[in-house]
Amino acid sequence: MGKAKKIKVSKSEMKQPKMALGDQIEEGKITKSKNRQKNRARKEDDDKFVDPVLTKRILSQARQQQMEIEEENAIGRTSQSVKKPVVKLNTNAEFTDTEESSSEDEHDNVQYYKNIEINEEDERAIQMFMSKDPVPMKTLADIILEKLTEKKTEIETQFSYVGSIQMQELDPRVKAMYEGVRDVLTKYRSGKLPKAFKIVPSLRNWEQILYITEPTKWSAAAMYQATRIFASNLKEKMAQRFYNLILLPRIRDDLAEYKRLNFHLYQALRKALFKPAGFMKGILLPLLESGTCTLREAVIIGSVIAKNSIPILHSSATILKIAEMDYTGANSIFLRIFLDKKYALPYRVIDAVVFHFLRFERDSRELPVLWHQALLTFVQRYKSDISSEQKEALLRLLKKQFHHTITAEVRRELQHAKCRDAEITEPTVEKSQQLFKICFKIFVLSNLILNNSAKT
Repeated sequence: MGKAKKIKVSKSEMKQPKMALGDQIEEGKITKSKNRQKNRARKEDDDKFVDPVLTKRILSQARQQQMEIEEENAIGRTSQSVKKPVVKLNTNAEFTDTEESSSEDEHDNVQYYKNIEINEEDERAIQMFMSKDPVPMKTLADIILEKLTEKKTEIETQFSYVGSIQMQELDPRVKAMYEGVRDVLTKYRSGKLPKAFKIVPSLRNWEQILYITEPTKWSAAAMYQATRIFASNLKEKMAQRFYNLILLPRIRDDLAEYKRLNFHLYQALRKALFKPAGFMKGILLPLLESGTCTLREAVIIGSVIAKNSIPILHSSATILKIAEMDYTGANSIFLRIFLDKKYALPYRVIDAVVFHFLRFERDSRELPVLWHQALLTFVQRYKSDISSEQKEALLRLLKKQFHHTITAEVRRELQHAKCRDAEITEPTVEKSQQLFKICFKIFVLSNLILNNSAKT
């Protein structure tokens, strides 16, 4: 049998006088209040104040933003102060609830180009190589007007009763709604966009709808948000048209007017690289084919390409197109940027770049420093991928086109280069020694076998 457990009795109960069992039961039904006091560690937080240094920074940033807003508004003002009707949009119907507001938190860690100092000599050299017959660049308004003219001409040729035929137009309610969207995008700074604008990429006539919103009057922040939407929702070819007809003209106008690119437009360029083929065919190649690309435009757009990764296939195709087109000073800037990425380019692309430089062997003009820098970059990165004939041709080119500091470095790189055909046809000393040792071992083994067979 186990031990009986002792009942523990507290000292306070032992000191109490003995009571009858019935009295103890009645007393146990009533709860007793204990005199223990609970000290709760609740301290009221003192009022927290912002640090004076932080307050000063916040006020300076707010003042700077206010000045930028006033400057942009001052540009669009006219001399006549005519009150325009205010268009109100229903926030519940026009705006989405799930989209996060595009605040400055998105741009905290983004890249932006530094202040660029343009050398006057390089600017003059690029202007000398600009095309004398520049290709006019079309905007969205030009394309829409051409389409309307073609449609009208087609109807006039097919029907005799022209007066009874009218061009099909949009529903007046749809047109009024997108005119309201236009007013929102003109003054847009941050926040949610109208839902009617977000569905534009899914429409078949999205170009006609964008024409109603007047993209030339959009704010820079609205252009950035529009680029985000169209780059993620449109197909490659449609994104290319948006880049070429809307984004590129806006960037060129902004650079021509302010001599620097707005932060939101720079971020729009970076977002446009989400569709690399559309970026190359809609922005870069049309800019170079126009023949009027300035040094400032080439440097700023080139910085976007240099800081972001681009697939090798798109880069190779772009290098090939740049090497084959008529030369302007901006071509050298973009060639150097692509060559600096050190891609494993196909031999066809390398041959095209070599012929691009060899075209200037009989050119009597003094080539800009940018051309010599591009040649040096190409030789440094791909000297082992050229053939021996191309190497000799480039050395002859250096006698015709000379630069007092860069040409000597290019010649030194070429003289120490191992060409791609030399590696195949000319075996090295180590390989010849290994081959000799193998042949000698085979010869000794064959003699031993013959001697053993003769003895047996």
